[in-house]
Amino acid sequence: MFPTLFRGIGIRYRLPEYSCVFAARYFCTPPYKTEDGSVVQKVKISKAMKAYLERAKEYESSMDQARTEYQLGKRHLANMMGADVESFTQQDIDQAIQYLFPSGLYDPAARPSMKPPEEFMPKKKGAEFDETGRPFHSLFYTGRPNFFQLLYDVVENINKLNALEDSARIKGKSLDSVGKKFDTTGSEWQPKELLEKKIVETITDIEYDNFVNAMNRLVNHPLSECAKEFLKEYSKPLISKLENDSIPTPQHDSDGRQFVTIYECLRKTARGDVTVKFPGTGIVLVNGKDLRSVGNTQQREQILFPLLFTNMVDKVDVLANVSGGGPSSQAGAVRWGIAMALRSFTDTEQIARMRIAGLLSRDYRRRERKKPGQAGARRKYTWKKR
Repeated sequence: MFPTLFRGIGIRYRLPEYSCVFAARYFCTPPYKTEDGSVVQKVKISKAMKAYLERAKEYESSMDQARTEYQLGKRHLANMMGADVESFTQQDIDQAIQYLFPSGLYDPAARPSMKPPEEFMPKKKGAEFDETGRPFHSLFYTGRPNFFQLLYDVVENINKLNALEDSARIKGKSLDSVGKKFDTTGSEWQPKELLEKKIVETITDIEYDNFVNAMNRLVNHPLSECAKEFLKEYSKPLISKLENDSIPTPQHDSDGRQFVTIYECLRKTARGDVTVKFPGTGIVLVNGKDLRSVGNTQQREQILFPLLFTNMVDKVDVLANVSGGGPSSQAGAVRWGIAMALRSFTDTEQIARMRIAGLLSRDYRRRERKKPGQAGARRKYTWKKR
């Protein structure tokens, strides 16, 4: 219609001279001239639009303040690290915080961090109605238009796939020539928290179950591969799938035997590397010593457990180097390295069983810190009433 100018809480339309008589029929206040001679017509807006403008103004002011504080903190970090502010990236900020504020806390949410305000501040919905109070979205009165629009899009994709399937059958084509079923191995649907951030709306558990059922119905369609872009948008890859894809390829030594070396075998403060050679005779050496002279019985059983689980005790040789930590943490690091190396000499079914048994999962546990006013992490001083 006409370009708008926001002045205060009202919206004013700037109109040419000849349209004043026409516009006066549709506005409740008479037009008036400004100092530059142009005619301005004031329009009354609805209470909903007025409230939205006030909330948007508060949100923008808070975002501006957060951006200013972020730039100020970035400048201080760059000065402390002796770097150029203009070329100081977010990766440099994270490294500077890790260097200046070292933390042994396991939970990432408890560690100090500094991110742009756009990453941690919740998104704000745009205007949902015009100046007259009429909603833009056709599903506005459902209370959650974005969520129900998502369900509507799922149904639309199913209808398109059904029409594509009917067309292929009428023409006598096989479904394999048109498309195939989408493979969801190694992925899952976005959890409720991520979905709420994506659609900028809060949903109930029942509504989230309806979303999962609708997506499962779509992915079970024989031609769901044609809607893979829509399915990938609302799916999330699993960590186990990524680990399974990074299986190292065995190399050959001077004797012609295959071997795999796993570096960065971690457990608490223990660090080591493990080399598994195939075929072998069951030799296990830890820091050049035979396994029988390493630790106690429990720690030796922990090192041998991956070999016993996969029936590879007498089929491979293990050479491990580990340092730091105690005997238990060193045994845990060697155990994880052996399990990761054995993936190269077993089949996919055995790898899946190893993953279920927890052999391929890192142990991220750390020693709990001592608390002030206590004798230890959990231990308290003796309390005496008198």
